[in-house]
Amino acid sequence: MTGSGKPERIVHEISPVYDTRSRVLVLGTMPSPKSREAGFFYGHPQNRFWRVMASILKSPLPRTTEEKRALMLENRIALWDVLHSCMIEGAGDASIRDAVPNDLTPILRAADIRAVFTTGTKAFALYNRYIRPNVGREAIPLPSTSPANCAQSLESLCGRYAEILTYLEELP
Repeated sequence: MTGSGKPERIVHEISPVYDTRSRVLVLGTMPSPKSREAGFFYGHPQNRFWRVMASILKSPLPRTTEEKRALMLENRIALWDVLHSCMIEGAGDASIRDAVPNDLTPILRAADIRAVFTTGTKAFALYNRYIRPNVGREAIPLPSTSPANCAQSLESLCGRYAEILTYLEELP
């Protein structure tokens, strides 16, 4: 976003994180301008996603893209976004229109995904509109870790995101 306040068409260019051992899929909406600039998910320094994940997984806070990717894969968590492209103003999920969903088929074929989680209200709504009818899987909504969601404390977010662990603990 150039700061013009005008919507622009954004095409998702960050590859999904997953492998055959992935058991949980976490889906955001669309990479923010800061995430696109960083070339990886949840790239805004004030976004609490990585602090939440490190806390619930009892791991050190990942700093680099490589550390973030490793944290997800080592814990059998796949990471991507609901949308492939859309019109959006900056990072404002409320401004999304003309949405085109990502194709989750490669992830769902490669891995035994036991639960799908969405981060934020908009990701959940878009998943239900565009993806659930095609894949036939319910998603579990989680609160947004965005700095815009300041009503949720870090402790509260960790409590909600800990639900992910129940789908990982069932593994042999």
